[in-house]
Amino acid sequence: MPSLVVHLALGGLLAAAFLREQFDARALLVVFVATAIPDLDVFAGFVIAGGHRSVLHNIWIPLLGAGLLYYDRRVRGSSAVSSRWGQWGIRVAWVSVLAYAIAGIGLDVLYGVNPLYPVYDQFYKLTGKLVYSTQRGIVQTFVDLGGSPELGSAREVGHVASGVDPTEGSEPEPVDRVFPVARAGWELYLTLTSAVVLAIRLFENRRRS
Repeated sequence: MPSLVVHLALGGLLAAAFLREQFDARALLVVFVATAIPDLDVFAGFVIAGGHRSVLHNIWIPLLGAGLLYYDRRVRGSSAVSSRWGQWGIRVAWVSVLAYAIAGIGLDVLYGVNPLYPVYDQFYKLTGKLVYSTQRGIVQTFVDLGGSPELGSAREVGHVASGVDPTEGSEPEPVDRVFPVARAGWELYLTLTSAVVLAIRLFENRRRS
């Protein structure tokens, strides 16, 4: 599983790309919070089997957020978000929903999430390859019509190790709680790239103000 740092790195890149003139430190913080929320379901794992990567790692939450924003902006007579925070609030809210879905949940799809929970209790993982062969043409294994990407239900998957909850049940003393920053080269590369991009954007904002 990518670390929280890696999730925030991708969320930061989304903020830098889509916030436009609304990008500032406060907006970035809001996007960071939205990106981090899905991983709070690590605490659900204490009371619900397979709760981590299920309770807050489902598509219903960002869909609900997007639906509420659409209703507020297009259906209501006056937008509550716009009246309180103006155009800044509208764009930050939409980017936060995007970050929740892509940076908060999307990265974890590479390792397995329960995207339809609780309507349909089944973990899925995105794995495979996409190549072009001069003899076979385009070959992809991400969508396997003859197989199944399912990993099992929340109860079947059971405990998911984390720094908060390293092992199922009571941990023997001394407890080794590992909170990773990067576990692969691409994760470190993404994190450093995001740090550089965000630093430049924040510096540019300070120069303009």
